[in-house]
Amino acid sequence: MQTYDVVIAGGGMVGLAVACGLQGCGLRIAVLEKSVPDAFNPSEPHGLRVSAINAASERLLQHLDVWSAILAQRASAYHGMEVWDRDSFGRIEFDEPQGVSHLGYIIENQAIHQALWQRAQQLSDITLLAPAQLQQVAFGDNEAFITLQDGSMMSARLLIGADGAHSWLREKADIPLTFWDYQHHALVANIRTEQPHQAVARQVFHGEGILAFLPLNDAHLCSIVWSLPPQEATRLREMPAALFNQQLSVAFDMRLGLCELESERQTFPLTARYARQFAAHRLALVGDAAHTIHPLAGQGVNLGFMDAAELIGEIRRLQQQGKDIGQHLYLRRYERSRKHSAAVMLANMQGFRDLFAGNHPAKKLLRDVGLRLADRLPGVKPRLLKQAMGLQDLPEWLR
Repeated sequence: MQTYDVVIAGGGMVGLAVACGLQGCGLRIAVLEKSVPDAFNPSEPHGLRVSAINAASERLLQHLDVWSAILAQRASAYHGMEVWDRDSFGRIEFDEPQGVSHLGYIIENQAIHQALWQRAQQLSDITLLAPAQLQQVAFGDNEAFITLQDGSMMSARLLIGADGAHSWLREKADIPLTFWDYQHHALVANIRTEQPHQAVARQVFHGEGILAFLPLNDAHLCSIVWSLPPQEATRLREMPAALFNQQLSVAFDMRLGLCELESERQTFPLTARYARQFAAHRLALVGDAAHTIHPLAGQGVNLGFMDAAELIGEIRRLQQQGKDIGQHLYLRRYERSRKHSAAVMLANMQGFRDLFAGNHPAKKLLRDVGLRLADRLPGVKPRLLKQAMGLQDLPEWLR
């Protein structure tokens, strides 16, 4: 039986961030991952899964000593954002506030994942176990006991569920889940545009769809996330490339000229999830295991990274004070903080989603006036920007 202080189920971006953040505080940490990640190769075409990394997540990744390795790959800083309602006057534009060099970065998930994996491999307190899959778990008074599919056994004072939206650990701990179907699928692809994107992230609302163009490090290449009703998403995924290019260019108001597919098209369903508990006896949930939200504002991974940051701070504090890191009583502080942040974000996304769905004339007028007012009223845009950059949500040790 292997004995650890902390076992993290899931070696994705958020799970690895927690592991790297706990290095050096006197804890033995194991990370369980289904497979060793594929090496990121910057000479290959861009991957389809990207994240919009905000200032708060950037600060965490700097603290974890992986940011320079990520920037050395294909990170693309964006310096502006534009949001508009198609066929109407509603629009809002954001530029960098004074003293800020960028609003965020668009980075391939694989590049972030590899940098964190390589960092974890270098750290003496962390054991990476891959391939490793959970088979059984039992929560004892002082430890959690884990059996893996290969029959090996281990114990830990704290288990961290970073095992994704369909979390096995969350299910085994009988933590209820509130969820609702957004009744949208996201279509993702990489698109070459006739005009350069000028490092601006753009999003257009059109009737039943939301289309985002995220600038990549090639001036004419964008990653798109197109949120649509399921049948429409499937239709667009299956249609001939030439027809798709035409429909995409029109849906985007020809903002960057003609658009051309430069990758395959993939679709996946969009579901909101919210665990009723983010912590229990000997267990804490982070990232998609605790919550999933609509990609509308690109905040999913940032929310997960702030879970990681908060939990790192909490475990370090408990360890310094000589307290039991797996006691639910002590993990409640982490739970209260992150449940609140996730609930606010989920409510905001749902409100946005409802407001921008459909073409009812009264609703259209309301959102157009709202966008125009937000664009022009003094003090509104700086507050929205600060929220998007995540700087209000930082745990104390990152401030």
